[in-house]
Formats: sequence, C-alpha cells, structure tokens
Amino acid sequence: MSEIGYSKKVLDHFMNPRNVGALENPDGYGKVGNPVCGDLMEMFIKVKEEKIDEITFRTFGCTAAIATSSMTTEMAKGKTLDEAVKITRKDVADTLGGLPPQKMHCSNLAADALHLAIEDYRQRAEK
Repeated sequence: MSEIGYSKKVLDHFMNPRNVGALENPDGYGKVGNPVCGDLMEMFIKVKEEKIDEITFRTFGCTAAIATSSMTTEMAKGKTLDEAVKITRKDVADTLGGLPPQKMHCSNLAADALHLAIEDYRQRAEK
C-alpha cells in the first residue's frame, strides 16, 4: 500500500480505525457515497451541551475512505457543533499527512458525512 503514497498515519488509521460502529439512537446521522468508486460512509453523533460527546462511523471503502473516517471522528470528538462543522476535507487530509491525489476527492468524504450528521441533529432539535 505504501507504493500508492499513503502516509504512516493513514495506514495506522486504516489498520487500527478509531470509533467504528453504529450508535444506537444517535442525535445526528449523516450518510454520503461516491457512486464512481463505491465508497459509502455513515457518521453517527451524540450531542451533549452543544458538543460532540460520542461519534462513530461505518465505512465501506478503500484505505483512504476508512482512514479519513477514523481521523474525522478523532478530530470532531469533544468539539462544539460550530467547531466541528468547520472541519474540511483538506483539514482531514492534512492531519493524516496528506492523501494521494487520486484519493483526495473520491475517498475523502468523511467531513461531508460529519456535516450531514450535524445538520440532521440541528433539524431534529428544531422540532
């Protein structure tokens, strides 16, 4: 895999993903997919006092898809919703030490799933 140009941090998050699984009764849920490469990501959040208290993911995809999902959960946990919604695909890739150019767009969808989960939480909270 290193011949593709994955950093050690990407490989670590791929081999030892953090916060894997579905949360029962999440406060927010986001799901994104890329039909071109087949990657599919789900993000689940529990919110306490406007902060992400718990966050998990389920991802069907390649090394980069799993690593970016894992890193996104680590970056968002404990942050306020306003802070977490500012996490970008670039932030995730940079924190992982970069991604190969061919993986940047199709596999780096985790920030999008996080944003959808926060949006879902906010819509539920308005009701």
